[in-house]
Amino acid sequence: PVVSVVRDAESQLLPDVGAVVTCKVCSINSRFAKVHILYVGSTPLKSAFRGTIRREDIRATEKDKVEVYKSFRPGDIVLAKVISLGDAQSNYLLSTAENELGVVVARSEAGVQMVPISWCEMQCPRTHTKDFRKVARVQPQFLQT
Repeated sequence: PVVSVVRDAESQLLPDVGAVVTCKVCSINSRFAKVHILYVGSTPLKSAFRGTIRREDIRATEKDKVEVYKSFRPGDIVLAKVISLGDAQSNYLLSTAENELGVVVARSEAGVQMVPISWCEMQCPRTHTKDFRKVARVQPQFLQT
């Protein structure tokens, strides 16, 4: 008799400290935003990992004045950097404290993709309402749809 072990052709890529990840905001509260990590760099993950962006890791300056609900909303797509492999709940700790990191895709109440108008605001092209976000200054290597 022969016993064989068959593995998937591709091994699962894991987010590592310092990696830039693309994630989707699931929920927010006054202290942090919970996210699901969908991509490491430009590589899609087979299964989403959980991550947390703490209030103090949202911006590099004026950390005490940051309000999570003015930076992210559930459903936003965010570029973030892994700063720690997390705690007992196996959440990755993420940071958006660089200009290149933050919200890249957001939808308005009307369901339309919003347009960034400054580093801290996005506007709905249909209703022209403005919402606060921690907007990413997206670098060309991350401009993939």
